[in-house]
Amino acid sequence: MNWKRFAAAFIGVLILTALMNFVIHAVLLKADYAAQPALIRSEADGSAHMLYLMLAFVIFALGFTLLWDKWARDRRTGVADGLVFGILAWLLVSVNRYLTYYAVQPWPASVVCKQIVYELVWCLSAGILVALIYGRGPAPQRS
Repeated sequence: MNWKRFAAAFIGVLILTALMNFVIHAVLLKADYAAQPALIRSEADGSAHMLYLMLAFVIFALGFTLLWDKWARDRRTGVADGLVFGILAWLLVSVNRYLTYYAVQPWPASVVCKQIVYELVWCLSAGILVALIYGRGPAPQRS
């Protein structure tokens, strides 16, 4: 593992994750969430749980970067691979989560669709970011 690239990618994904989640959930979806007060914590209660949100961002960034490092280790990678990786992460993280929420909570379908689409942009961005930070690796060894 190239620890310098890993650390740079981890920090980059962590910052991107915090920024994108703020834009998505505190700006773009603010009105949608305000229309569902029974499903959302109050501002004071949300602030009291902020540490858990930050921990979730760290865990995502760590997992995303570790998986990228393992996945890309023996491949020549580029932005296209970052996009594929971002889609895979989106399927595992966002699509799965919001469809589960939709099944067990009374979220409007329109909000769930927005959550899923907005988080596609986030995951694609994270995939591009790690691909650019890691750069093109050595050609795979042929046996």
